[in-house]
Amino acid sequence: MAANPSRLILRPSLNVYFNSPNSKTLTFLDHSLSSPLSLLAPRRRRCFSIGTRCFSSLSSSSIETHNVNPSSSENGGRSGGFMPSPITETPQKVDVNPPKGTRDFPPEDMRLRSWLFQNFREVSQLFGFEEVDFPVLESEALFIRKAGEEIRDQLYCFEDRGNRRVALRPELTPSLARLVLQKGKSVSLPLKWFAIGQCWRYERMTRGRRREHYQWNMDIIGVPEVTAEAELISAIVTFFKKLGITEADVGFRVSSRKVLQEVLRCYNVPEELFGRVCIVIDKLEKIPLDEIKKELKSVGMSDEAIEELLEVLSIKSLAKLEERLGTSGQVVGELKQLFALAEKFGYSEWIQFDASIVRGLAYYTGIVFEGFDRQGKLRAICGGGRYDRLLSTFGGDDIPACGFGFGDAVIVEPILRGESSYILGAGYICLFLAFK
Repeated sequence: MAANPSRLILRPSLNVYFNSPNSKTLTFLDHSLSSPLSLLAPRRRRCFSIGTRCFSSLSSSSIETHNVNPSSSENGGRSGGFMPSPITETPQKVDVNPPKGTRDFPPEDMRLRSWLFQNFREVSQLFGFEEVDFPVLESEALFIRKAGEEIRDQLYCFEDRGNRRVALRPELTPSLARLVLQKGKSVSLPLKWFAIGQCWRYERMTRGRRREHYQWNMDIIGVPEVTAEAELISAIVTFFKKLGITEADVGFRVSSRKVLQEVLRCYNVPEELFGRVCIVIDKLEKIPLDEIKKELKSVGMSDEAIEELLEVLSIKSLAKLEERLGTSGQVVGELKQLFALAEKFGYSEWIQFDASIVRGLAYYTGIVFEGFDRQGKLRAICGGGRYDRLLSTFGGDDIPACGFGFGDAVIVEPILRGESSYILGAGYICLFLAFK
């Protein structure tokens, strides 16, 4: 009677046999354990010719041996001749914290985020806006517009395997403009769209500022009148009221990019320098005034023009602005109209004029605004304005447009810390979370 094949068990689904007791050919029968019947039907049979020296090297693998022909002289009558050497691996410790500037959302934080997003959606839909979304990963070219823009240096960007330059979106407005161009004439104007999306910026972290955050955007496309800006500010005020936050806690500073244009025109500053000047002015209250003057001079402005510009930017009332610029310009008329609409909408006590507000993004063209914490502990809570010429920078026809961005981190942090100025809103949230 022929000797039974010697058997090595490598793993439950892979059996190894010698074809004969002294053979140097192995047969592998591979079984799947996906079902009990699969053990009866081998899927693959593979034969390998190996030498004794090669086979002995298997002792470094995790192989369990059973009855490897104990009577054979090659094995000296010993069982377990191919027992493996023990392998000791030290598990590598993983940093359990998320990358710097990012967040986890355990259940209690997820409840708060869901509640916040629910309020974003309810307010947007109350004002007749429809929700849209865009890819988190976009073409890098979408966000590179003007040299010197802060956002340009904050991109998480890289080259993908197809040699394409891509970036994690730092904001939502360029993606919205791309989608509007893509839709073309298949959509009817005006468009009222909102989005809640994750954004990424590699920036210096301060209170309420992270490298990853979620942003609520509302945009109106196709309305040239100031009524669009008035509606957007009204929506933000409605949101604050839903949270129990009042005009004593938060306000809006309002101005227009056209104020700067008027001053620069008086001093014959070339129009192509306008964007660079706006980027510098946006750093007011962030860096010393002497540094602001140095940067403006490096842009190409004269000392006289710099002093005049800074003097105009210090104006905090429309009456004084009108005295300085006169009534013939368009800028004063638009701002007056906005404040009149604020009165009709019922939020005039929330807004104030501040000529120094210009916003740092190059695409703004008219009225701009920022939400601010009246205690002065936070940077801008939200901000936006008119960007009538953004679409042409992407090769399309210009369409009147305006919108705002509102980050989640900057408003959640003071509420969660229970600061006195947000105590009503904090109580509302705590009650909500307690009964969720």
